Amino acid sequence: MGELPFAENLGVIHASIDFIMNHSDELKNADFRTRAIHVGNQIDPATGAVVPPIHLASTFRQPGAGQWGEFDYSRSGNPTRRNLETTVASLEGGCGALAFSSGMAAIHCVTMLLRSGDHVVAGCDLYGGAYRLLHKICDRSGIEVTLVDITDPAAVESAITDKTRLIWAETIGNPRLSIPNLGKLSEVAKANNCLIGVDNTFGTPALIRPLESGIDIVMHSATKYLGGHSDCLGGTLAVSDQALYDQLYYIQNATGAVLDPLSCFLISRGLKTLDLRVREQSATALRLSQWLQTHPRVKSVLYPGLASHPQHALAAEILSGGFGAMVTFELDADKEQTAKVCEATQLFHLAVSLGAVESLIEQPATMSHASYDAADREKFGITDGLIRLSVGLESFDDLKQDLSQAIG
Repeated sequence: MGELPFAENLGVIHASIDFIMNHSDELKNADFRTRAIHVGNQIDPATGAVVPPIHLASTFRQPGAGQWGEFDYSRSGNPTRRNLETTVASLEGGCGALAFSSGMAAIHCVTMLLRSGDHVVAGCDLYGGAYRLLHKICDRSGIEVTLVDITDPAAVESAITDKTRLIWAETIGNPRLSIPNLGKLSEVAKANNCLIGVDNTFGTPALIRPLESGIDIVMHSATKYLGGHSDCLGGTLAVSDQALYDQLYYIQNATGAVLDPLSCFLISRGLKTLDLRVREQSATALRLSQWLQTHPRVKSVLYPGLASHPQHALAAEILSGGFGAMVTFELDADKEQTAKVCEATQLFHLAVSLGAVESLIEQPATMSHASYDAADREKFGITDGLIRLSVGLESFDDLKQDLSQAIG
């Protein structure tokens, strides 16, 4: 294109843009991997760049006093953030998505739909930060929380009261990797006039798309698999109902927990390889979990791809392309001995977070779930011997060797 005269160059660029816009319906029906690359990443009309520019502007010139363009102030909307939100909405199958400054900011936005006196039913296999928000922050507003076994729809229904307004679950629980039946939970929620939201961070839209099962709100810590490279912080919400989207957007705009343009760009870039990464990581995770089952020091292994997992049959039915890249196992060891194993790995970095190209290891009882009350950690099986792995893209043989030398 560089050899063409300027006017013809612009004509080719405009023709390319017109092709993408005129074939939007085809993109909607394209495969997941294709949409991850193209939806929300249209050619830049000013330059023809195949990667959209990062818009760092905090404010935008308006056509006139009291007349508003598409963007006015970056808290309310930003072109780079809109691109990311467009991609996420497409991958989750929603009418819209919102990008937040962190995953916790996204969950907090959901809880701000509630009022004092409302009640939440949440899964007991729950990220420690979500536990802290529900029990230590939302309670200040008079919101009550009941934790239940989210894999048991009858237990969820039994916990619902006339004040219940929200059911909160995780597609793959953290840290014990429980798998709820989203379709049945959705039925319970609708029968009781409740919203139902799920954290799909562990599952990712590459493996499961909860909106297709009737879930109202899908949340991601985009820091994890969506970004995929441990270099940005963010969160997203996706919904299929326009009225609900409008409510969440109003809350986000009023409270201001929006994602910065650079992080939006990095997460958009990460999404282009999401499907490839998650499938490869899942395959390695399965092999590691199978090997860990044979280790004499390992008491148990929790991985949805194993026949021994309590919800293996359900996982095989609802997850596509793999069983996820998180593996949890329990050592026959106390807190100090377990900590030493976590500290002895070389390829597995001792760190919280997950979902990136490098593998991570952590002890939930002292790290990701330390915010749980001690009694709840014991009650919900977060033992001192529990270890959580986030399997990256290193070779299986190298990761196996690293764990073998660390466990001893």
